[in-house]
Amino acid sequence: MGLCYNNYVNIQANAFEGAKPELVLKTVFGYDSFRPFQKEIITEVLKGKDTLAIMPTGGGKSICYQIPALIMKGITIVVSPLISLMQDQVSSLEASGIHSVFLNSTLDWEAYKQAVNEIKNGKTKIVYISPEGLATTRIRELFTEEDIKISCITIDEAHCISQWGHDFRPDYMEIFTFRRYFPDAVMLALTATATDQVRKDIATNLKLKKPAVFISSFNRDNIYLEVQPKRNALDQVIKCIKKHLGDSGIIYCFSRRQVDELTQTLDKMGYSVLNYHAGLSDEVRKKNQDLFIKDEVQIIVATVAFGMGINKPNVRFVINYDLPKSVEEYYQEIGRAGRDGLPSTALLLYSPGDVNKIRFFFEDAADPQKSEILLQGMLNFASGRECRRTALLRYFGEKYDTKKNDDCCCDICSAGDIPLVDVTIPVQKLMSCIIRTQERFGTNYIVDVLLGSRNKRILENGHNMLSTWGIGNELSKEDWCDLIEMLVFKKLLYKTGDYHVLAISRLGKEVLASREKVLLPIQFTGGRNNGLKFAKAGAKETSFGGTEYKIIKKTEKIFAETPDVNDEEGTRIVTELKQWRKRKADDMNVPPYVIFGDKTMNDIAAKKPKNKQELLSVYGMGNVKVENFGNSILRIVNP
Repeated sequence: MGLCYNNYVNIQANAFEGAKPELVLKTVFGYDSFRPFQKEIITEVLKGKDTLAIMPTGGGKSICYQIPALIMKGITIVVSPLISLMQDQVSSLEASGIHSVFLNSTLDWEAYKQAVNEIKNGKTKIVYISPEGLATTRIRELFTEEDIKISCITIDEAHCISQWGHDFRPDYMEIFTFRRYFPDAVMLALTATATDQVRKDIATNLKLKKPAVFISSFNRDNIYLEVQPKRNALDQVIKCIKKHLGDSGIIYCFSRRQVDELTQTLDKMGYSVLNYHAGLSDEVRKKNQDLFIKDEVQIIVATVAFGMGINKPNVRFVINYDLPKSVEEYYQEIGRAGRDGLPSTALLLYSPGDVNKIRFFFEDAADPQKSEILLQGMLNFASGRECRRTALLRYFGEKYDTKKNDDCCCDICSAGDIPLVDVTIPVQKLMSCIIRTQERFGTNYIVDVLLGSRNKRILENGHNMLSTWGIGNELSKEDWCDLIEMLVFKKLLYKTGDYHVLAISRLGKEVLASREKVLLPIQFTGGRNNGLKFAKAGAKETSFGGTEYKIIKKTEKIFAETPDVNDEEGTRIVTELKQWRKRKADDMNVPPYVIFGDKTMNDIAAKKPKNKQELLSVYGMGNVKVENFGNSILRIVNP
């Protein structure tokens, strides 16, 4: 054993060559068992077989290349899209006693030379590099030197190679040319989000050789999924923040201007908040991100420029202030919550007006038609009325059985069995209004007519003279909007064109003509509901009601213990461990979770180890971490 830069125990680069994966997992990373598919992926890589692995954020993708890298002779190159991700991974590996390096533009010449010398001298097994850097002559000359052996090439965030992915990067298309220099090296492609088309693109564009393909469950059942109509966005944001006081959170906005305005508003209200977008200097972005990662700042308000590969495990809420451009983008963003497996929230604020903002940029898109298809998928999810998890997983080709998973946490399922409401009269009024306005207007206009608005446009069109003008006062505007979204979901109405003009489907016309009773599971929040009747228990929806889906749950769980709410000693231990962790992280200039995550901290407080041997039984505590931090931890647990 040698010493790393902070005078902590470090492991020699070749210490685990030829070892069993289970030994490395426990000794280095402190885990007793693999998560789903990790062992299978590692086995294929060690056999030299190209592999494509689709695993959710927080599913343990990094271990799938880190363990083979330590076992195989030679170097593993990890192609990573962001500098922050490389730095984060290197910090985490160093804390576990594994020396690794990155080669990017943040290194000065002396640091770059030192990293290169360590590669040449066999002192490191894992090298992180960007796709742009991989294409340079200097890097290719380095790795093709006679004494350097490349055993594995890992492509992180592999969806970036597909134009059907939400974050296409042209530089990824050149990665396969690097592989030509190393025909014997195995290639491992990793991503958290990939539809069937994206998976095909990854395999084709990387020229993987008959790859083994592993698709883990996309289900993150510790994340509460919620979609709210965007009515008073600031109040909705504040309400979510208050539920998570003191917790880390990310708020995603569509534009830089919105990011800055919301950040300023929250800051004036006394919240710990910073902004992040491409309009800020590199220095400011890096500073703000570091403060967030190190728990110096509670909330980051950002555009989609923030967060890819951020390995901060204790983000407790993610708010989408605006509609994402695709389900893939949405899944990536909410996946930054609860990476440690603890309960977290994903709140999406949805307004049809967001769609026009997104479509404005389609002219500059590489393929506007693809962009529209991806957007429609997001619209279907946001406006849907079924279990959010069912809809989300179906998009990625996975089935989910709500009957077998009563603990599904989303806003639809949490509402329980909503009584069926007789909405026959409101539906007839609504459809009549759409017909009398010649199916030429969107939701807000139709609702304004029903409520008897005298706005200029309605008066100019003479729609205040229609028989349907002002006949809808039994419901609030919000309730009418909810009813319209439900009828779109039930396929009685549909929206057309850029302005989402409401039109009546063939099924809707049949229901209207037959005067069939319409019962819907809907909760009106406007407080009026005058004249609406709840159906009797056991009533069924009419034949146009939802489709049934057969769903299978695939995910397995790995639990660490949590101290009981009445465990005063456990509470004390958590508090003091958190304070010590922050001080130690500041000393080492790393994020607190590099020392250990909240899940490990809770497990320590629950198990209350008395010595280093017992500390090894704690989730996430490997030999090196016990050696480096064990005495300090034990002094807190056993004062």
